[in-house]
Amino acid sequence: MKKKQRINQVIMTEGVIWKQLLAFSMPLLVGNLFQQLYNTVDSVVVGNFIGSEALAAVGSSNSLINLIIGMFMGISTGAGVIISQYYGGKDEEKLHWAVHTSMALSLAGGLILIIAGVLLSPLILTWMGTPEAVMPNSVAYLRIFFCGSLFNLVYNMGAGVLRAVGDSKRPLYYLCVSSVVNIVLDLAFVVFFGMGTAGVGYATVIAQAVSSVLIVRALVRTDDIYRLVLSKIRIDKRMMVRILKLGIPSGIQQSIISLSNVIVQANVNSYGYAAMAGFGAYSKIDGFAMLPLQSFCMAATTFTGQNIGAKKARRIKQGVFQGIVISLVYTALISVILYFNAERILRIFSPDEGVIDYGYATMLILLPFYWTISIHQILMGSIRGSGRTMVSMLIGVGNMCILRMIYINFLVPYFPSYEAVMWCYPITWITTMLMDCFYSLKAKWIPKGMNE
Repeated sequence: MKKKQRINQVIMTEGVIWKQLLAFSMPLLVGNLFQQLYNTVDSVVVGNFIGSEALAAVGSSNSLINLIIGMFMGISTGAGVIISQYYGGKDEEKLHWAVHTSMALSLAGGLILIIAGVLLSPLILTWMGTPEAVMPNSVAYLRIFFCGSLFNLVYNMGAGVLRAVGDSKRPLYYLCVSSVVNIVLDLAFVVFFGMGTAGVGYATVIAQAVSSVLIVRALVRTDDIYRLVLSKIRIDKRMMVRILKLGIPSGIQQSIISLSNVIVQANVNSYGYAAMAGFGAYSKIDGFAMLPLQSFCMAATTFTGQNIGAKKARRIKQGVFQGIVISLVYTALISVILYFNAERILRIFSPDEGVIDYGYATMLILLPFYWTISIHQILMGSIRGSGRTMVSMLIGVGNMCILRMIYINFLVPYFPSYEAVMWCYPITWITTMLMDCFYSLKAKWIPKGMNE
């Protein structure tokens, strides 16, 4: 049994680096692709079978969802860093407590999100300036989505455990299953039962429940040292402190950057439902384009964590260089594909010409700067894997939140247009990448006392 399970794992402390990064990233990529399908299928079904206003309601909820879930996802990132280091160093006792404390935190976080999401959704959507015409659909969709928060966090924490030990395949399999469930239920609830945006929300929650059950089952049934024993799920205070010490900076980074995106969304909302729908539609395309880069980032985090556990400094540096090369090659390919096919893809979401025009305008501004994100993701993943999550947070928050908000509030009013709002993204991508590069070259982020 143990031998079969290890077939799914990529041990990243020895062997050809670029092959290992790709072998680990590909299942992550496909898994992230299916995860992105959750909300994308929602948008396609809503835009084609309900209408543009309903599409705007679903699209305007995404930045808010990312804001609220971001903190808890950061905690799973911190847990993954610790677990990868313990696994690389073969520290069975600490690994045991890290896994069980992580799952306990995800259960507690899920309950908090359910309560907060249901109570605060109307208030925050009002604060965002959501138009009255789409408010009822937005509130209904968001509340139902947050009722599935417990399943969402349990799955992501469990998947983080598997990825930390080098297994990126089984999370993929479970996402494939849940995505199929989501697609089938979307069509059934919306097209056949006429449940509107609420049906889309219910489909997503049920699909998330399926994926969480499958991931917990995998952790319980393994014979490896990261096995989950349900009766032992509890919080070890010392381990919790260490997880939170690494995870909270990542969570703050994700949440605050998401907050800046909520403010960007509020500015987009002022241009009407067509702008909201167009921005939301291209955001889905952008999400798909960024998936491989996010997968490479996760691979860099696990790679760095395991090699720090194994005390292999030179291998970490080689991994950073090879990861950047892989990311840049991908970015060049996807940029060409999107440039020649963006309008055609946008029509999948809506036949409305106004929606398509706003989506296309967004693409023309963002696409030329994707290469900066490719470098940032590898450097950020490597820095996080070394345990320097506070540095990653400061760079991300300083540029993608504070600088972005300065631009939105002090410069955009002098050039009031939808395009001016969109320029907040490439400007802050560039400054973030430059600071990542400076820190990676000048700071001693790889622990001392390691083999060169």
